[in-house]
Formats: sequence, structure tokens, C-alpha cells
Amino acid sequence: MKLIVGVADMKVSNDPGHTLVTYSLGSCIGLVVFDPVARVGGILHYMLPESAIDKAKAAKNPFMFADTGIPRLFKETYKYDAKKSRMKIFVVGGAQIMDQQGFFNIGKRNYMALKKMFFKNRVMATSEDVGGNVNRTVHLDINTGDVYLKTSGASEVKL
Repeated sequence: MKLIVGVADMKVSNDPGHTLVTYSLGSCIGLVVFDPVARVGGILHYMLPESAIDKAKAAKNPFMFADTGIPRLFKETYKYDAKKSRMKIFVVGGAQIMDQQGFFNIGKRNYMALKKMFFKNRVMATSEDVGGNVNRTVHLDINTGDVYLKTSGASEVKL
């Protein structure tokens, strides 16, 4: 069964019949995590780097922001016995789609917020596909732990 992760959304599963998918990652970041021992994984699709710009929105939907969504994704997988040290971690998105001149740099800022949190918490990504000016779709097969990436104008590849 396909579980769709919308914009400013997160899903976690340990059901081998589930495939998690998030579509049209532009400047947003899709963070995919999978623990091959616990057989649990999740996807976070966040829009903005810092919740300080709108605390009310962050309280209502922590998945909108990197600094509130990323910890929630990891903590939710821990409920299913996942361990940070075993995680396979994939980072996708962070493009400049509507901001070709780089005025706002939302994609870069989203990516830098993630990198800062990862550095502070000693987390390393297994694979990354970020930047540029293309939309991406990513999905995670809970049964196998395989992560697939579809980039606009290119065929789907396994990360």
C-alpha cells in the first residue's frame, strides 16, 4: 500500500506492505530514514528551515520546518526500536525552482539547516541528491529498504 507524504508532512511505518512516497520536492527537503534491523522507515517533507519565523504554525504543524520536523522523524522511528547508528539516511530536494536568481535561497537554507542539525547530532547521510533546479520524487519500500528517486526529465534510479 502506498502512503503519500504531503508537503509539511511525515509518515513512519514498519509494515512491509507499505511504500512511502513524497512528490514534487522543489526547494523543500525530503528526508528519508530506514533502519534495516528494526525494518522501520520514514519520510519527512519539510518546507522551511526555521520555526522561529512562525511559532504558531510550528506548534500546529512541526513538519513544516527543519528544526522541528527532523527531531520528530527520528523520535517516531525510535518508537519502533530504530537506532540512529543503524539508520540509512537519504536527503533529496533543496532546489531553486521559483527563485532562479537565488534571492531567497530557500532550497539552500533548507539544506543548510539539515546539515547543521546533522553535524551537531553526529548524523551522516548515506546518499544526497540536492540543489539544482529540478523537481524530485522519492519513495521508500519498507519491505526492502530500497529508496528510489525520480528527477524531472530523467528516469527513476535506486539510491
